[in-house]
Amino acid sequence: MIGDKKIVLVMPAYNAAKTVSRTYAEIPHEIVDEVVLVDDASHDETVAVAKSLGIRTFLHEKNTGYGGNQKTCYQVALDLGADIVIMLHPDYQYTPLLVEAMVSPIARGVFDCMLGSRILSNGALLGGMPLYKYASNRALTLLQNLLGGHKLSEYHTGYRAYSRQVLEGIPFRENSDNFIFDNQFLAQILHSGFRVGEITCPTRYEADSSSINFSNSVRYGLGVLGVSLALCLHRTGIKAHPLFTPLTKARERLPRTGGR
Repeated sequence: MIGDKKIVLVMPAYNAAKTVSRTYAEIPHEIVDEVVLVDDASHDETVAVAKSLGIRTFLHEKNTGYGGNQKTCYQVALDLGADIVIMLHPDYQYTPLLVEAMVSPIARGVFDCMLGSRILSNGALLGGMPLYKYASNRALTLLQNLLGGHKLSEYHTGYRAYSRQVLEGIPFRENSDNFIFDNQFLAQILHSGFRVGEITCPTRYEADSSSINFSNSVRYGLGVLGVSLALCLHRTGIKAHPLFTPLTKARERLPRTGGR
């Protein structure tokens, strides 16, 4: 805990048997109250390794996709009474050593959502991010800031932390089950008026790190532009979109204390 805030760390896993031990070993367990791993029908020994480490493990019998996996992660965390939920990929791409820095601003009431940005420093390219991914990240982020009326350094990081109020106030279960889930969720958070902060975060692109291929990256990019355009049209009153319609002043309707 930090203060009286219960912190649950969730790991959406798919074929992470080779890296989950290294990831788990670096988690600051002195502040993390629960660690949850949700396995999305892996073909390797992810579940066996996670259970051997004593991690609370849940298994999808069928692959639900990256977004579908997160939905289970967040629901389990809420059921466990989490005040703050932090998502950490078990593929060791993002360092667990920044967990405290990610959750502290939420615990102290400074932000409602925190992002670990690979772009605020030179972490992305130094960590091995392919140049085409870096270039597309920068281009998409520029367009998203212009269309959404915000100013973030990156919308595409997989290192995120949320207050309970965010998870209870955003209908994330209705979002996509695929990789576009993250962008839908973040667009909804920003539109709802929740406070979003960023810290710089190094990254590692290694053989065992998960990453979508080029064709899926193209589909992802088009999906991101679709979400951003929908947000732009919605917030300017040109065309309402169901993704954002129920979110007006969501933050003001929520209590500021976490439930356990």
